[in-house]
Amino acid sequence: MVTIGIAGGTGCGKTTVVNQIIEELPPDEVGILSQDSYYKDLSGMSYEERCQINFDHPSTIDFDLLEAHLKALKSGRPVEQPIYSFSEHNRTGETILTPPRKVMIIEGILIMTQPEIRDLCDIKIFVHADSDERLIRRLKRDITERNRSISEVLDRYQHTLKPMHEQFIEPTKEFADIIIPNNKYNTVAVDIVRTIISEKLTQ
Repeated sequence: MVTIGIAGGTGCGKTTVVNQIIEELPPDEVGILSQDSYYKDLSGMSYEERCQINFDHPSTIDFDLLEAHLKALKSGRPVEQPIYSFSEHNRTGETILTPPRKVMIIEGILIMTQPEIRDLCDIKIFVHADSDERLIRRLKRDITERNRSISEVLDRYQHTLKPMHEQFIEPTKEFADIIIPNNKYNTVAVDIVRTIISEKLTQ
């Protein structure tokens, strides 16, 4: 199994890069673990209380469960990946069966903040996009997909997203094996990643 960690700031375009990497791989050979699935269970809190939480801080992620699931997959065992609701700020209580694959991608803005997760990744990638571009993407996504208002998104960006990015996410660039600029010129970097994957799969 080849494990690939993909990090970067909110709205940097990780999903685009993931899709570019896996588009030439057979669907039954690649699986994905999303950090967003591993937000901690907050069922003991009210919706109003959950709305006040800074979800861009590493403490909100159940990294112990993510680590355990990744180790299980690497040992050939399937896992029950939690399903998270962004509209409710909580897990749904349901899971999705995630079997081990030849290539497992672990993606999320905070995954490289954890040495235990980094150590389990064969390739570590940081996707870079400038702050203006990331804010625009975040606005579009949160308004259309997560039922957020413009004022809510901007307030969260100013008071949590930006400071958390500067404190926790941007410094993790130093742990990346490859930094991919998320623009139309990133094809060379993506091709390099594909080549590395192919080489590791044939070892």
